[in-house]
Amino acid sequence: MSFEEKEKKAYPFAFVGFFVTEEEPLDILKEDVTPEQIEEIQNLIKKYLFKEGVDVVVAPFIVPPDQVNDALHQLADAVFKPDEEQAN
Repeated sequence: MSFEEKEKKAYPFAFVGFFVTEEEPLDILKEDVTPEQIEEIQNLIKKYLFKEGVDVVVAPFIVPPDQVNDALHQLADAVFKPDEEQAN
């Protein structure tokens, strides 16, 4: 690697959202989403949220209802207390 080249690193990011349904969570997800559609979503995120030169990869998943509070607390800790996490 030359002096002018920079090493690319991957950093996780998250969108936090909720959906409301009377159905079981796994029963409401589309099963026919194509790799091209996921790529389209990635490109929209890349276009509207990040500056040029950033690559984006997404993988949709659902946090089980009994783990939502823990997941939100872990996300908040990662965002607001990153130094404490590294010290542990």
